[in-house]
Amino acid sequence: MEKLDLKGIDPVVSERIAPFAGDIMKVGAGNLHSFHIVGSALTADFNRKTSDINSVVVLKEMDLGFVEALAPLGRKYRKKGVAAPLIMTPQYIMDSLDVFPVEFFNFRLIHHTVFGDDILEGLKIEERHLRLQCEREIKTKLIWLRQGYISSLGDKRLLSERLAESITGYIPLFRAVLHLLGKEPPVRSRDVVIMLQETTSIETGIFEKGLLLKRKETSLSADELTSFFEEYYMGTEKIGKIINELGT
Repeated sequence: MEKLDLKGIDPVVSERIAPFAGDIMKVGAGNLHSFHIVGSALTADFNRKTSDINSVVVLKEMDLGFVEALAPLGRKYRKKGVAAPLIMTPQYIMDSLDVFPVEFFNFRLIHHTVFGDDILEGLKIEERHLRLQCEREIKTKLIWLRQGYISSLGDKRLLSERLAESITGYIPLFRAVLHLLGKEPPVRSRDVVIMLQETTSIETGIFEKGLLLKRKETSLSADELTSFFEEYYMGTEKIGKIINELGT
C-alpha cells in the first residue's frame, strides 16, 4: 500500500483523514490515480469542532462500483467531519477547466496530495473562462439574495442563517477575482476580504462581518439584520461591477 503523505497537516485533520484515505485505497485498488485534501482543512479557517474536511479522489477511469462501495462509509466518516469526496478522472478534470474554473483555481491554490500524482498543481486555467464564471456567479448571488430575502417571509432567524451560510461561497469567488486583478490571493478567508478592499477600494467590512456571523462570533438584531442585508447586497453589486469592467 502506498504511504500516505500527511506532513504539515493539522493533527486533527490527519487523524480523521488517514483511515478514510486507507479505505479509499482498499476500495479503489489499481484504479486510483490520487487523493487530495482541499479547502479550509488546510488553512487557519479550519475549526476542529465545526469544519468539514473536503477532498478529491481522482480515479484513472470512472468506476461506479467504486462509488457504490464507498457509499456505506459515508455515515461513518460524516460523524468524524469528513465530507463525501468529489470523485473525478484526469479526463474529466481536463474537460471541465472551462466550465468550473473558479473551483479548479481554488483546488490548485489550496490542496495537499495525500497519495498519487499531484494533478491539481499544474492545472492551466484560462482567465477568460475564470472571468466569465465570476460574472455568472456574482449575478446568481444577487438573484439569490433578492429571492432569499423574500422567501424568508419576515423570519429573521431564517434570513440570518441563510446569509451566514452564503459567505462561504463568496471566498473562492473573491480569490478568483483577486487573481484576475493581478494579485496572488491569500488562503485565509479574512485576508482575502482585506486584500479585496485594498485592491479595489470597495468597502468589504460587511463581508468580514459575514464571516463572523458564519462562525457565530456575532449576532444581529432584527434592525441590524435589515441593514446587514442591504450592505451585503450593495457590496455584492459593487464586486459585480468590477468583474464586468474586467470584460471590457
